[in-house]
Amino acid sequence: MKKIIIIGSGNAALCAAISALEHGAQVTILEAAPETEAGGNSMYTAGAMRFVYNSKEDLLPLLNDPNDERIPNTEFGSYSKEKFQSDLLSFNDGKPLSLQQNILIDNSYETLRWLSHHNIKFDPIYSRQTFEKDGKFIFWGGLTLEAEGEGVGLVASELAAVRKLGGKIRYEHKAIKLLSEGLKVTGVICETPEGEIEIMCDHVILACGGFEANKALRKEYMGEQWANAIVRGSKYNLGAGISMALELGAAFEGNPDGCHATPMDMHMPNYGNTDIPYIERKNYRKICYFLGIMVNANGHRFVDEGINFRNYTYAQFGKAILEQPESFAWQIFDSKVDELLYAEYRFWDASFVEADTIEALVQKMDGINKKQTLETILSYNNAVDHTVNFDPTILDGKATKGLSLNKTNWANTLDRPPYKAYPVKCGITFTYGGLKVNKNAQVLDQSDQPIRGLYACGELVGGVFYKGYPGGSGLTSGAVFGKIAGHTAANA
Repeated sequence: MKKIIIIGSGNAALCAAISALEHGAQVTILEAAPETEAGGNSMYTAGAMRFVYNSKEDLLPLLNDPNDERIPNTEFGSYSKEKFQSDLLSFNDGKPLSLQQNILIDNSYETLRWLSHHNIKFDPIYSRQTFEKDGKFIFWGGLTLEAEGEGVGLVASELAAVRKLGGKIRYEHKAIKLLSEGLKVTGVICETPEGEIEIMCDHVILACGGFEANKALRKEYMGEQWANAIVRGSKYNLGAGISMALELGAAFEGNPDGCHATPMDMHMPNYGNTDIPYIERKNYRKICYFLGIMVNANGHRFVDEGINFRNYTYAQFGKAILEQPESFAWQIFDSKVDELLYAEYRFWDASFVEADTIEALVQKMDGINKKQTLETILSYNNAVDHTVNFDPTILDGKATKGLSLNKTNWANTLDRPPYKAYPVKCGITFTYGGLKVNKNAQVLDQSDQPIRGLYACGELVGGVFYKGYPGGSGLTSGAVFGKIAGHTAANA
């Protein structure tokens, strides 16, 4: 029986554990955090997973409640392999699809079916991925399902499957060094409350996240400005897996300065504030900018808020905010879209100002050039094309005309009080650069040869994302490569 150590306890790690256990391995998970803070970044996600599907019939076997009364009245559409390819290519900065991206696409649906067989079920994302139109729920953007109970529920369900199969998890076991004999990984040195220990094994699977919580590595790989970002998720994602593998001669792959970075409430605490319940932590997101406009400290718009569905922009617009003067912005809306704003905008702790006139609203917005902000709003209003109807279920083409930076979809005038403005800053979720792996999730050295006994999955795998990220594909990538890593290691 193979003895496998998995470092990390989020979605990718748990999928690797399930896969290895079902193939007869003995699995021990090592987690640096205490039990109350375990689960990695997966605990901070909405649990959405992007995958290829052809119709509603493909989704039904995955659902927690296939008899939900809303389902017959729902248009789920489809999400083809070609569309997934196109979405990833749009963020590749001209590069062709990588091996890792093709593996993600080709295994996405099969992996969701595999999870469902382990009683890990999903719900349609009615709250964030649909708008009602002609009495029907219309899904948009190719993202339809989230884990039951979102990220917390996903981790709990996967951990239950691991324990049911006989897997073990040790908390407060921080891996600090990989042991090896010759060219073969043989174990791990851990820091524990009782001191350093060595744990020997046949294979090690690294699944402990990127380096987004490590300010020094952010500055080294991504630049000085990234010291100003707040960390949305786990404070334990310090890049340890990447660093330990690089010490053994592993190859680095991907954009070292690439990351998933999202607009977040200006007053969000760092590291997602694990002292408050998850349901409250997740409400610091502010990703409905596409229904209004964003202005920086100088009072200027700086992105096309309606360039695409928010699934394809929210992971990039955090960086755009970071690059603005003072690294913050304001999101501005009127009451026409208030009921369309996600629940996090109505969260009791949400930061915002409100007024009955645009002029009064601007006066309440701290830290900005008020004169220029008012001019920007008025110019935007005057540029809106009123010949096109607003329709949030499609790229409606309702745009502005004549501005130096036009809004290309969902351009409503800001003209119905009360008006609200929300201050936002950049929250980094995970980094894109990481370890180079092959089709079997084996970590490769500088000569593209597998490092024997060493595998990787999750955020620390490079080559999956480059300049951006279609929403929901991160968790799917973790599950896909976790399944492959566990299977391969158990059968090596």
